[in-house]
Amino acid sequence: MDKNQRRREMMIQTPVPELIIKLAIPTIISMLVTAIYNTADTFFVGKISTEATAAVGLVFTVMALIQALGFFFGHGSGNYLSRMLGAGNNEEASNMAATGFALAILMGIVMAVAGNFFIDDLARLIGSTETTLEDTRNYMRIILIGAPFMTGQFVINNQLRFQGSAVYAMAGLMSGALMNLILDPLLILGFKMGVSGAAIATIMGQITSFAVLYIGSKKGGNIRIHLSNVHINFHFIKEIINGGAPSLFRQGLAALSTLLLNKAAGSLGGDAAIAGMSVTTRVMMMMASALIGFGQGYQPVCSFNYGAGLKKRVKEGYFFCVKYSTIFLTVIGVLCFINAPFIISVFRKDPDVIAVGAVALRWQAATLPLSGCIVISNMMLQSIGKGMKATITSSARNGIFFIPLILILPRVFGIFGVEITQAVADILSLVITVPLAYSELRKFD
Repeated sequence: MDKNQRRREMMIQTPVPELIIKLAIPTIISMLVTAIYNTADTFFVGKISTEATAAVGLVFTVMALIQALGFFFGHGSGNYLSRMLGAGNNEEASNMAATGFALAILMGIVMAVAGNFFIDDLARLIGSTETTLEDTRNYMRIILIGAPFMTGQFVINNQLRFQGSAVYAMAGLMSGALMNLILDPLLILGFKMGVSGAAIATIMGQITSFAVLYIGSKKGGNIRIHLSNVHINFHFIKEIINGGAPSLFRQGLAALSTLLLNKAAGSLGGDAAIAGMSVTTRVMMMMASALIGFGQGYQPVCSFNYGAGLKKRVKEGYFFCVKYSTIFLTVIGVLCFINAPFIISVFRKDPDVIAVGAVALRWQAATLPLSGCIVISNMMLQSIGKGMKATITSSARNGIFFIPLILILPRVFGIFGVEITQAVADILSLVITVPLAYSELRKFD
């Protein structure tokens, strides 16, 4: 029996809870490590100044856009190739893998060139003030140079996961995280390079992940990426859009919401408010990373079995993930709510930063348990190819509800309106997500 056949039997015959846990453990570790090294810049830059902390938070908008493109091509190609592998069409899967990768690299190059050409305009657009402009520009210029490696590694990582090769994906992300964690204190504090050192550490981590993931894609029974398999045509572009649009909207709207959040916080509370909300965002990303990793363990199970016509296994996996993710997030939410001031102070011991961040963190911790149903539902809809419903559910939290709320609540409640916006958006997102998920789950019977 060849490796592809063994993998197929594993994906369609292993008991669903066992299979999800097996695939989720590497992705949970990967996401936690990634969240830690994404937070490392904020932690070490916090040793410099409040303005530097604010600048890193502002550039997160640009990084989210780069990630949005990477996830768009990674999830779009990964979803489709997994369904093709489930249906036994390996050639079609290979062509999609190469096409998705090539398009991601091209878009990364475009972002790197265009972003650096308009660097000053972009810095002001994302909310930079006179006191943060220099740090924002220095950090963002280097981050943009690494855009092709960032988009490329997100694609390979997701393609490996959707093939059931979560261990290879984990190895790539962890190697990059280790590189970043080593370079951050060395460049920022040791060589006194400030925010430029933080940016270099981040990009070197991304390049390391890219190299390890590319090598991993050539191991075992994984699909090899060959230039000869690139076919940029309407069929593949349509499938990438269908499978990747939810991720693009989710990540893209996250970037837009961060931009609006920073602008609202800056106008009402200055650099300290921006820094406080930035720290809160990074902390919540770290808390939610385990959930995303758990969901990513479910996604290949979902798409593969859906492609094989085993819808009962898709439904079983969905309820398994919703149940245990909600329990986990409830525990984490309680801990964050109780220790909010201390958690913010770890990053920046500025009373003004702590005052804003602690309130925002407590409100988001209170609604954190709702994310289990929201995220798993979105991943299920996306993995079975229901692009429109998945796009709506992925857009709800950071777009459909968040954007109007961030424009309205601060006008009514001041800085408190900024602090509660994400929590209110979470509650409203659950209301729209449950009916859309149920509309598909009832068909599986």
